[in-house]
Amino acid sequence: MMVVSTARLQLTAMPSFSLQAFLVCAILSQQALSHEHHDDKIPEGEGISPDPIDATLWVHIIIQILSFGIIFPTGMVLGIIRSRFHVPVQVIGTILAIVGYFLGHAHGGRQFAPNIHASFASILMLMLVAQVVFGIYLKLHLERGVHGRIRRYVVLAHGVVGKTMPVVSWVQMLFGGITALGFCRGDHLGQCLAHFIMGSAFIGYGIILTILLLVGQLWLARTGRSQEFFDSMLIAAWGCVNTFTEHRWGTAWVKNDLQHTSMGIVWWCAGLLGIWLSRKRDGRPKRNLVPGIVILLTGWAMSAHPQGLELSTHVHTVFGWTLMAAGAARIVEISFVLRDRNTISEKDQEDINSWQYLTPFLLYTSGLLFMGATEEQMAMLATAHVSHVSYILILYSVAFMMFLFVCMLLHLYATHAWPLDPKTKSVPVNGHPAVNGHAVDGSRVRDAEEFELEGLMSDDDDPETPKVGMREANGRAA
Repeated sequence: MMVVSTARLQLTAMPSFSLQAFLVCAILSQQALSHEHHDDKIPEGEGISPDPIDATLWVHIIIQILSFGIIFPTGMVLGIIRSRFHVPVQVIGTILAIVGYFLGHAHGGRQFAPNIHASFASILMLMLVAQVVFGIYLKLHLERGVHGRIRRYVVLAHGVVGKTMPVVSWVQMLFGGITALGFCRGDHLGQCLAHFIMGSAFIGYGIILTILLLVGQLWLARTGRSQEFFDSMLIAAWGCVNTFTEHRWGTAWVKNDLQHTSMGIVWWCAGLLGIWLSRKRDGRPKRNLVPGIVILLTGWAMSAHPQGLELSTHVHTVFGWTLMAAGAARIVEISFVLRDRNTISEKDQEDINSWQYLTPFLLYTSGLLFMGATEEQMAMLATAHVSHVSYILILYSVAFMMFLFVCMLLHLYATHAWPLDPKTKSVPVNGHPAVNGHAVDGSRVRDAEEFELEGLMSDDDDPETPKVGMREANGRAA
């Protein structure tokens, strides 16, 4: 009866996959059906026409932000925790993404010159097609013969592509905003790259700190390294890149080349020191303040960065102050809140000091402020008579919402990967040493990290059902 019931559920789930596959395959006809973007109204040397953005393009923007920015990341987490809602959520996201894709080729109004957003869209949609194909293959439960040997690789590819999608989607959304406004062309390209890459790096750093704070302490303990070891490695690597890319060596030093290059030198010098200080003499991990000091110094340098517009000066100043606050908050956290420990408590997962949320949030905000402070953006806002106060408050609002969304996704993951004991309202230890409350049965953690579609929307989701066959199918010994 169990086999019949499972087979029946699988057959009833197939129409949704068939619809999804049909819609995705329609992308292959894009070259024949897509709207041709005329550029006869675009002034010479510009990237866009003076026409306003029409309703169709606005719908395209909203749908793609909803699907790639919210639905797909949520579906990714649902897949990691093996939720039965993973497939329906991803189906909805795929349908919206395809509709939005074609709306982007059917709009009127503003016209665009050839741009990176249109070119990069093909890469993103190809990843989406691959992800759907992987998902359908896994849902078919083909486990015999050659399928049994390649299944584990399909599972791995499905997980890698799924976890890469949010990063690629973020890049594409940035390209979309740049293209819509006609920015970052000609002489402005280098300055745009610096702002958007560095701003995204600050946001990414904030997200990593949030993950480590809420769900990453067990992994960090397994590595035998302190958090500052990894932070210092990234700082040193980034400093080396900045040292040799911020100035065209062999040419005259112009504008802020020397300041940017000197910041790169500080980063790799400080990064090397942070790596050295991250371990004790006996090899045990040791906290240190070097990454916080680097963040503070970078904020101070950027707050004094000379600008051509008063509005730009104000925005860069607040960006620098915010980054300085992030560095200072990190120093206070390690020295006075944690007292050089990794966590507040070794037993209670929920025992996170409210101060610990401050550094990640300020990094999100710093990234948004820096990405929003390019020369062209500042000129546009100055022409529209937008005050720096209003603009900065809007960016802070976006940072609050972004931080909220990341915390919600991590809460969704943690509540399924490490459920609280209903009697004690705490995470059960199950005989394993607790690290920030994240001590759980190892098999449950492996199940949560498999990112596998096996058994979704079927009776196999029952936590009491043995999963030996499933693990064997994935190439893992039970």
